[in-house]
Amino acid sequence: MSRYELRFSGAGGQGLITAGIIMAKAASIYEGKQAVQSQSYGPEARGGASKSEVIISDGPIDYPKATTVDALLAMTQEACDKYTHDLKDGGILLVDSDLVTKLPTGNYKIISFPIINTAKNEVGREIVANIVALGAMVALTGQVSRENAEKAVLSSVPEAFIELNRKAFSIGFEKALAASA
Repeated sequence: MSRYELRFSGAGGQGLITAGIIMAKAASIYEGKQAVQSQSYGPEARGGASKSEVIISDGPIDYPKATTVDALLAMTQEACDKYTHDLKDGGILLVDSDLVTKLPTGNYKIISFPIINTAKNEVGREIVANIVALGAMVALTGQVSRENAEKAVLSSVPEAFIELNRKAFSIGFEKALAASA
């Protein structure tokens, strides 16, 4: 049985809990895997470090919290500093290159591109940076298919914002593939 642990981290208000929920939805509803999502934000909801964890498994999930993270998204330096210690050797670290400038040392595959600026400049709205990041995590981890992740995104956003989110997801997916090549 395989267990894959993802952590979406950054500042409260960046939409990372939503990104985690959508990833879990893609895995459970559209991929037919077991998935659980948990979050930590408390006082962090007003801007401090927050996280959303997703566990994906082919079998039962006995413990719903991440212990050895396979893939970590860090949207802020604070989140990177706080959560990288849980990233396993050989894991994937995705960072926003504009906000995470002091990269940790370790045996990780580090992928870096300006996630928020990509949302702002290439998609047209900074508010979809979480969906850009989600597209990147889907591309980098391979835990859910692009098609099923996109279905989860589109079924989770208001109809008026479907095209905006589709574009954000696609650009994030493609940017991550290019950055990791």
